[in-house]
Amino acid sequence: MTLKIGLLGLGTVGTGTAEILLNPTGRHPLLQEIEIYKVGVRSLDKPRTISLPPNVLTTDLESIVTDEAVDIVVEVMGGLEPARSLILKAIAHGKHIITANKAVIARYGAEIFTAAQKAGIYVMLEAAVGGGIPVIQPLKQSLGVNRIRAITGIVNGTTNYILTRMQAEGSEFNDILADAQQLGYAEADPTADVDGLDAADKIAILASIAYGGRIKLPDVSCEGIRQVSAADIAYAQKLGFVIKLLAVAKREETALVADSPDSEMLQVRVHPTLVPQTHPLASVSGVYNAILVEGEPIGQVMFFGPGAGSGPTASAVVSDIVNIAAVLKTGGNTEHLHPLLSCSHQHYCRLAPMSELVTRFYARFLTKDSPGVIGSLGTCFGKHNVSLESVVQTGFQNELAEIVVVTHDVREGNFRQALDEIRTLEAVDSIPSILRVL
Repeated sequence: MTLKIGLLGLGTVGTGTAEILLNPTGRHPLLQEIEIYKVGVRSLDKPRTISLPPNVLTTDLESIVTDEAVDIVVEVMGGLEPARSLILKAIAHGKHIITANKAVIARYGAEIFTAAQKAGIYVMLEAAVGGGIPVIQPLKQSLGVNRIRAITGIVNGTTNYILTRMQAEGSEFNDILADAQQLGYAEADPTADVDGLDAADKIAILASIAYGGRIKLPDVSCEGIRQVSAADIAYAQKLGFVIKLLAVAKREETALVADSPDSEMLQVRVHPTLVPQTHPLASVSGVYNAILVEGEPIGQVMFFGPGAGSGPTASAVVSDIVNIAAVLKTGGNTEHLHPLLSCSHQHYCRLAPMSELVTRFYARFLTKDSPGVIGSLGTCFGKHNVSLESVVQTGFQNELAEIVVVTHDVREGNFRQALDEIRTLEAVDSIPSILRVL
């Protein structure tokens, strides 16, 4: 039985996917039984690097998702619409779905998976997180018997590239961003990357799979890297850290109640973080991604590799195609979806407010050069149960003293209250930087 693929999109990832499917030699034998039947594109006249029969291409994307001959719809066009509507229409017409679209899944996953479950349809999304790094299926299968304590990842190549360059060159964020845009590593509108929105989509998906519950994306705390300065990177280095944009999903240790998933409280957050130079994630540089999974009883497992690009992402897309092909070839009954491939959870995870987070902090203050300033800072922090690990006056900036503080583990709400009080001190000019410490 030959499976017919309807491919929505022939951009970078779509072209990479088609290249693998058209050249199956030396790959998994199931690829010999898969045919690119239709490909939806915006324009038939655009020059392409791949040769497809003219009758395969169409600008009528709806005709693909409603075509009875199509078995699997592969959505690699990106964006929220019409991707969402086409996925839902494909499900309604009995097509299995493979998507690389993290934004659609993070925002409309509940709607899509509910429809798929009712229709007996698989929705596969290995390519939505981490490009070519296999992490979705390992979380569903190999690591599924573990109690996942935390997932900590560098899941956005653009921001990692910018921070790596800032560290290597001592340059400021805006200069490196402009260069990254020129080189094609950053989009013309870099908002989704540099403000952490792309990473938030991805950690919401990983948390949903790891903890077996849906995640409301607006509840994911999200901070980007625009406020990270060359000064912060230099101070971090002196203190034994590197700064990375981390996406974190973590189970609150005290919140686990036996046999009651609804009672769990999770932290799901994205923010720039000081990472100890000895930590496994500290050496992940450039556009590479890495995802560290901590579970019981396995301990730590790290997935590392290219987080984007035609070949890596297409590799993940085609791995999902092969997974579905294997199930269908062995007479997979869609009335009973394969429990290690499908997604059936309905409840929403409860996310802890950031004010309850316990972590270390780095803060940089600009103050008047007057006696007793450091003592005043220490008094304010002490009043709010914030214990300081180190306080260093690092120099001067435009006649203002620069003071860097690193705390011990502290409740975020207490730390923020202390900062509110510190801002009222006459000697304090500003607090240009506040970062969490891993």
